[in-house]
Amino acid sequence: MGLLAGSKVLLLTIVWGTCVIVGKCDIQDSIAVDGKDTKGLSLTGSGVSTDIWTCYAARIMALSVIPFIVVQLPQAICSTSGRHLAVLIGLIFSLAMLLSYCLYQIFQPRIQRRRIAFAKHKHVMSGILKHLKMRSLGRLLKDDGTPNEEVIEKLFHSIDADGDQHISSAELKALIIGIQFDEINLDHTEATEKVMKDFDTSLDGKIQLSEFIEGVSRWIGEAKRSGDSSNAGPTTVKYLDHFHLKTKSEHNRLGNQSDEVAEGVRNPKNIIQAVLLLLLGTLIAAAFADPLVDAVDNFSDATGIPTFFISFIVLPLATSSEAVSAIIFASKKKQRSASLTFSVIYGAVTINNVLCLSVFLALVYVRDLTWDFSAEVLVIIIVCVVMGAFASFRTTFPLWTVILVFLLYPFSLALVYVLDYVLGWS
Repeated sequence: MGLLAGSKVLLLTIVWGTCVIVGKCDIQDSIAVDGKDTKGLSLTGSGVSTDIWTCYAARIMALSVIPFIVVQLPQAICSTSGRHLAVLIGLIFSLAMLLSYCLYQIFQPRIQRRRIAFAKHKHVMSGILKHLKMRSLGRLLKDDGTPNEEVIEKLFHSIDADGDQHISSAELKALIIGIQFDEINLDHTEATEKVMKDFDTSLDGKIQLSEFIEGVSRWIGEAKRSGDSSNAGPTTVKYLDHFHLKTKSEHNRLGNQSDEVAEGVRNPKNIIQAVLLLLLGTLIAAAFADPLVDAVDNFSDATGIPTFFISFIVLPLATSSEAVSAIIFASKKKQRSASLTFSVIYGAVTINNVLCLSVFLALVYVRDLTWDFSAEVLVIIIVCVVMGAFASFRTTFPLWTVILVFLLYPFSLALVYVLDYVLGWS
């Protein structure tokens, strides 16, 4: 139990903070710029940015402490009669959350791809509107706020290169390529098909003038609802610039790595291999639990070092393979690598919470042992909830956040030591 708690605390404090330091980039407009590190150790101007999926991973990690709370309830209310039942209920909760987490890992890449595709289409839409605004010889909206059909018609004819009174897919694709969406990884053919689908209500493969006017008007209305129109009167479309920046920011927060991930998840062999590895890990944890405890006790007796320090500090440092790989990957100084780094950290803690706890609770229940790990459980709950809440609602972490996270490590050590060895909780 000390190893379980110590490994979580190590990953979420020392390793987490180290990854921010080695992966730091300059922060501009609240986002870390990939590969740009010129501000040194600026507490506010340097840091890392992650995507929104990493926030979801942090929330799942925080929720994974629920089995710990369930199994600890009888001790919290000073009851001895319900401890064995609480262990069984905690085991059921832990297994259910393990199954749910595995299913989430299978379906999440597909959800990612759909959301990223939608965000990318909105950004293309906002870019086209911004381009039309720049090319128009008048206002896109009249004084009463209705679309200026005369100006939109001129734009239609400027896109209709061959003058055949309709915009073809080739002409629309030429427009999209000419706008140059360099800030996102855009498939021009796919983007053209989606824009054509938005405009071509007659489904004849061409955009007529009436369809173009109707489509542009509809897009302007959506931009006005989504953008910052607080300073925009009925004759101005300044909010189109804000809408374009907002759609770009939304796409950046979602990231763009899900295509590769989804391709791997779609292969049934990978899913079977993952399940087999989980089962193998469970068997290893169950088989070597007792020998590990004996080894720690023997080493403690031989060296005179309390078992607390060995299990909570030494063993996590020696067995945390995620630490080295996470730090190396974070050093690439990109949003994508930072997102994957912290997702791996949160995922490792989540698996520790649900898989390792399931094995541990199964041993306790089958052998009818006494559950008495209040100090360790309290530290696990505090660190996971604090870091889960901290990382759930922000995607950029300046260097000043590292100071707070590093302080959690000595706090956790002191808390467990005081509760175990001074107050005698266990």
